[in-house]
Amino acid sequence: QVQLVESGGGLVQPGGSLRLSCAASGFTFTIYTMSWYRQAPGKERELVAFIRPGGSSTNYADSVKGRFTISRDNAKNTVYLQMNSLKPEDTAVYYCNAKNSYNAYWGQGTQVTVST
Repeated sequence: QVQLVESGGGLVQPGGSLRLSCAASGFTFTIYTMSWYRQAPGKERELVAFIRPGGSSTNYADSVKGRFTISRDNAKNTVYLQMNSLKPEDTAVYYCNAKNSYNAYWGQGTQVTVST
C-alpha cells in the first residue's frame, strides 16, 4: 500500500522556520522525483520545489528561492522541506508528491500557517 505521510506543519510567526517531512512507503522511493506542492485557500495548487531521484538536482518556485530547501534521505525514504524566513503568503496546505514516468502519488497534506 502506497503511503506518503507529511508532518511538521503548524503555526509560526512571520520570519520563523518550519521543517516539513514526508515519509514514503509502498513503492521504490529511490526512482521517484519527489516534490512539494502547496494550495492556499481559493487558489490553485502550485509546485513549490522538486528533487530528482539521486538528490543532486533540485528546482524551486521563484517565490521560495533562497528561503526554502528541499532534500531527501533515500535510506529513510523521506523527503524534507526546510522553510526559513516564512511569510504570511506562505500559508497553505503543503502536499508531498512522488512521480515517475508511470505513477504519481500524493500525501494528505499538512497545514502551514504564518501569522502573528
